[in-house]
Amino acid sequence: MAYQIPLFKLNFDEQEIQAVTETIQSRWISTGPMCEELESVFRNDFQVLDAVSVANCTDALHLACILCGIGVGDEVLCPSLTFAASVNCVRYVGAIPVFCDIKSIDHINISAEEIEKKITYRTKAIVVVHMAGFPAEMDTIVNLAQKYNLKIIEDACHAPLSEYKGKKLGTIGDVGCFSFFSNKNVSAGEGGMLITNNEKMAKRARLLRSHGMTTMSFERASGHATSYDIVELGYNFRMDDIRASIVIAQMRKLYNDLLMRSKVRSKYIEGLSDLKDIIIPFEDNKEFVSNYIMPIVLRDSTRDKRDAIRSMLHSLGIQTSVHYPAIHRFSLYQTQKNNLPLTEYVSDNEITLPMYASLTDEEIKYICMSLKNVLTNYEIRG
Repeated sequence: MAYQIPLFKLNFDEQEIQAVTETIQSRWISTGPMCEELESVFRNDFQVLDAVSVANCTDALHLACILCGIGVGDEVLCPSLTFAASVNCVRYVGAIPVFCDIKSIDHINISAEEIEKKITYRTKAIVVVHMAGFPAEMDTIVNLAQKYNLKIIEDACHAPLSEYKGKKLGTIGDVGCFSFFSNKNVSAGEGGMLITNNEKMAKRARLLRSHGMTTMSFERASGHATSYDIVELGYNFRMDDIRASIVIAQMRKLYNDLLMRSKVRSKYIEGLSDLKDIIIPFEDNKEFVSNYIMPIVLRDSTRDKRDAIRSMLHSLGIQTSVHYPAIHRFSLYQTQKNNLPLTEYVSDNEITLPMYASLTDEEIKYICMSLKNVLTNYEIRG
């Protein structure tokens, strides 16, 4: 069905069209000058030593695990309330994901207390996902990493330009990873970025993303090299210049887009303030964040009730989603025993409402009113 109010809208206009057109007209469309320019944008915007463009955030996470020295039999602490790529990357290198519960129903990021409980002599790293663009307990997590000599991988795909105590998310750990998937704050259909302040990691990431080759095609075509060596077993994780040009255009708009999203969130909180049947995660957050999604969690609810509420909202033309089905429940990961009651409750009772900068006051009012009516009607029928 065509929704009256979709879950998200692309922030595209003539700038993206012009960027793609100029890139095609340049006759260089694979990894080249646009990727280099995009990496420079990230270095400047995030004030990091280096940024390495890749084909998608999954590749960035995979590389991050390799760069952090994670290998067969190592354990990596990670959330289950996230997209599968945040955990699959651990399995790619033969390591074992150890799932940690979230902090609370109103703070749906990985719990620092859970992390410390699950550290063993085999633990090598922590994967932190900043859900919806809101920061995890990074001071405590960094202290734990230093205490136990662990690496931190920040999955910041929800969080471009989000901040924690004046620091950009993705810059606090050893490696930060970003996504340019079609529904992200910065969108190019696919694409990703790895950032780090570790020179050795950055240099190795550049090798591994392109078959372990010492020079790239663009360098040879530009006359900066005439040959190459292969010094590591690498991958084809390269981004192309067409998508890079789109991301550059998107990055120019990002800050203003996030300001508008912040206003949308404020209107949501105002419109839902008297609704006692829901919890708004991170409601009291005062940091500057990306507001990638607008999650709510039903109180005293069940999965069946959540699904029924979503269906009723859909019938009113409002698209919703769920962020996320808990990873530890997927068939691939059910071999492990897990006790994650908060994660499971949120996974069963979370609803993601529409969130984008161009969402109007009237649309937000309609969504809030519809949610109130649907919840009331459900209780009456129940």
